[in-house]
Amino acid sequence: MALQPCAYLHNHPRNGEIDHPHYQEHIARAPLFLARERGKLQAFIRNHVRHGDRRGVLYAIENGRIRPSKMLVDSVAGMLQGKTEFVMIDDQKVVYETVLSLDAKAHHRKQVVIIQGGPGTGKSVLAVNLLSALLARHRNARYVSKNAAPRAVYEAKLTGTFSRTRISNLFSGSGAFVDDAPDTYDTLIVDEAHRLNEKSGLYRNLGDNQIREVIRAARCTVFFIDDDQRVTIHDIGHTEELRRRAAEFDADVTELELTSQFRCNGSDGYLAWLDDVLGIRETANSTLDTRDYDFRVFDNPAELHALVELKNRANNRSRMVAGYCWKWPSKKTPLAWDIELEPFGYRRRWNLDKDSSLWIVTPGSVEQVGCIHTCQGLELDIVGVIIGPDLVFREGQIVTDASKRASSDQSVKGLKQMIRSNPDGARNLADRIVKNTYRTLMTRGMRGCYVYCVDAALAEHLRSRIRTGLSDVGASPTAEPVTGTPAATNVLPFRRVSIAERKSGVSALPVVDLRFAAGSFSDFQSIESAAEEWIAPPDWLRPQRGMFVAQVVGESMNRRIPNGAWCLFRTSPEGTREGKVVVVQHRDIADPDTGGRFTVKVYSSEKVATEDGGWRHQRVTLKPDSDRPEYQPIVVELKDEQEEVQVIAEWLMVLPS
Repeated sequence: MALQPCAYLHNHPRNGEIDHPHYQEHIARAPLFLARERGKLQAFIRNHVRHGDRRGVLYAIENGRIRPSKMLVDSVAGMLQGKTEFVMIDDQKVVYETVLSLDAKAHHRKQVVIIQGGPGTGKSVLAVNLLSALLARHRNARYVSKNAAPRAVYEAKLTGTFSRTRISNLFSGSGAFVDDAPDTYDTLIVDEAHRLNEKSGLYRNLGDNQIREVIRAARCTVFFIDDDQRVTIHDIGHTEELRRRAAEFDADVTELELTSQFRCNGSDGYLAWLDDVLGIRETANSTLDTRDYDFRVFDNPAELHALVELKNRANNRSRMVAGYCWKWPSKKTPLAWDIELEPFGYRRRWNLDKDSSLWIVTPGSVEQVGCIHTCQGLELDIVGVIIGPDLVFREGQIVTDASKRASSDQSVKGLKQMIRSNPDGARNLADRIVKNTYRTLMTRGMRGCYVYCVDAALAEHLRSRIRTGLSDVGASPTAEPVTGTPAATNVLPFRRVSIAERKSGVSALPVVDLRFAAGSFSDFQSIESAAEEWIAPPDWLRPQRGMFVAQVVGESMNRRIPNGAWCLFRTSPEGTREGKVVVVQHRDIADPDTGGRFTVKVYSSEKVATEDGGWRHQRVTLKPDSDRPEYQPIVVELKDEQEEVQVIAEWLMVLPS
């Protein structure tokens, strides 16, 4: 599809002001039509919309899902070369302009900018955009991140575009400023600032305080932070601490917030629901509608991983992750299994390639399982999450147990010592770290999140808190092609969804044979009882209640519906039926193509006045839409008030094979 903008101001005269030559560049791109210029507008539309498509495009727009576009990791090289890879909107633009203006002021007084933003609000996109803009202004700037994974991924994407020295001068770890003199840099952009530590170095024995060190080293320091993504006991980055350290340098502090959602399918509701269901904070989103975000709960981790692998085939952007509850025997014995879940026969290894930081983009790594340290700050299309025994559901409450973490996990190392000195504070911190870890893992997916819970009670709890709307359907990786129903002439070009899959939350559309279907399809249950199969619709289609699929056989509607086409229908159509293509049932009707009980035709009716001042249908005409003359309209005379032509469903569109 292509978009062609224009503006129609039907009451505004052409007065030399609204169409002033100053605006000519914009008017050339988006033509302006004013009062008494309706004819010009019509000509403009005719020029760009020459052919109809029987409402196909409008249906796709109205019922399609809003999809996130590209990922930052695929665009970082272009951004640093000054290309406009992402269009900033709303608060992103405000933050961008504010930071650039504060950078210009920083030579008079030290500036600290604190930008709060949840998952998918564009923090990293903004960080790289700002780095590019500052470099274009010949500023001495760096991108700083405690997490090695984002830096490694960005650097890998830049290889071949920038020299290795240039790359190392652009990206830095948070412990690199221990010995730097004050104001060495113009601006330091600190992404994932919630992951900053107090000490630096392999043994946490270097430096004083990473927050203090980066503020000291730059005239302007920009912190991108999410206070709800602290995932280890060593993380000290939170808003209050940033304010306190900025005050030590008498810096001007500017606080901004990002709210626009670009992850989780743009669903703020999913993030609020996740906070509520994990017990992080109470929100109004007690139930998740899966039409807004593709969230599924699986009872079998092998099936979950298989579906993630299937999704990954499209673009290498789907991965499995897990809570850090399993040790790493494969670290010493490469052929050993790390994560084993019986009785499912599920055996996988942690992301232990030569450089685990690149696990999230390495082809073939979908076979492995990532952890919080290799995915935080990065994004996927679909994320599969294994929730370990450190998060369970007991007596109506989410319960955490950090002791269930693997002994090799550094996230909670030192917790036992903290418990001895401050039991309540240590337990509260451990509780928050476990919940934040899963919140972070479950928000890596731009399009969807699929979970398996070791604790069955937690799985049921999550399942009870979702409303399984008929959302984007993922085909089972083991699904077999659907064969046609007994009366069908073609094999269905979709995949069958099994009963077990539907019970586990996989949504699907029923397939109905209109010639032999029993019942009137007056509601969804009667469709279900008449369904021969259930199939996964095309990925772009968002199913709704009452929709079903059936095959139209014959040539009587061939201008709109080719012979043998599989079509999408909806029961109980609302509003006028006049001029619509509908499925009709009547005792005196036999379809001219199939001889069946139902026929698909264009509906038209005539009404007469009744004695009580009302109206009733007198005659219904069912018109073919064919280029073949042998098909004639079916006319049904309604002889009394009790007799009616029953409209079963409305035809929506031909489904592409």
